[in-house]
Amino acid sequence: MTTTTYSVTGMTCGHCTAAVTEEISKLVGVQQVSIDLNAGGTSAVHVTSESSLDESAVREAVDEAGYELATSSPGVTA
Repeated sequence: MTTTTYSVTGMTCGHCTAAVTEEISKLVGVQQVSIDLNAGGTSAVHVTSESSLDESAVREAVDEAGYELATSSPGVTA
């Protein structure tokens, strides 16, 4: 398992986090998504997956939800 933290901009509420969680959860291998909401700023999106995800796929999922992927930080493999 790998957990990667992505920085996402534009989220302001629970509906925003639900939309991002739903889209990222559709990616193959994703086990869990948790979000530290920073309303109006950059929120931390923690994604636990079976293996490393293609950042472009995560970017597309976030875009589909209506938000912007700013950066990603490789996580811990367990």
